[in-house]
Amino acid sequence: MDSGRHDDFAIETRGLNLWYGDFQALYDVDLAVKRGIIASMIGPSGCGKTTLLRTCNRIIERLGYVRTTGSVNILGHNIFGDDVELVQVRKQIGMVFQRPNPLPISIRENVLFGFRLHEARLRKVTAAEEDEVLESALQQVLLWDTVKDRLDKPATGLSLEEQQKLCIARLLPVKPEVLLMDEPCSALDPAGTEAVEELIWRLRGDYTILIVTHNMAQARRASEECVFMLLGKIIEHGRTEELFLSPKHSKTADYIEGRYG
Repeated sequence: MDSGRHDDFAIETRGLNLWYGDFQALYDVDLAVKRGIIASMIGPSGCGKTTLLRTCNRIIERLGYVRTTGSVNILGHNIFGDDVELVQVRKQIGMVFQRPNPLPISIRENVLFGFRLHEARLRKVTAAEEDEVLESALQQVLLWDTVKDRLDKPATGLSLEEQQKLCIARLLPVKPEVLLMDEPCSALDPAGTEAVEELIWRLRGDYTILIVTHNMAQARRASEECVFMLLGKIIEHGRTEELFLSPKHSKTADYIEGRYG
């Protein structure tokens, strides 16, 4: 997947290696994800999917024993560059986790949390502007009609599906361009999974979305490109339908058909 100009890609890694202490988790990973698409990553547990995802916004650095070589460019910028501010990296690259993690405060305060954190550093924000930002974010994730009459109620009172949508809404006011999602539906029932998948599909184009999933049916339904990883390496990357219908690598076929993992 190396065709196209470099500025066509939202996420681009080159020769990326990563170690947890003495254990190497990623091997020479070359990945290029085009702007505005949804890409999924599949592969057996422990193959490096979540590690790669968490390297893309440097959240992996919270573990003090991690070492990397190679490069990670997001939106054309090396996120490991000496002049890069971590706060700016996290502003441009939002992260959604396996289990919804709303803050133990109101729905309103959850949505505005990151916005206040980033914008307050730069200027004074009016109450009217906050109201507009709040409604826009909740409208985008299809929650506004559900919660508009209880914005000051605790976010932890929402259903799991609503909490996950809220966690996505919390990212949008700071205008990220890339959304990383680590098993975003693993805690949800089938109806909640369907609702979040529909939301993810609605967001494509406005955002570049990279999803880690163990659910191959979900990868097939909810992504345009798919990456198969095995033992810390990318084995295959292509259009989702092509990868599932006619994989080029025998290991990809083995995994998809249930003979591996």
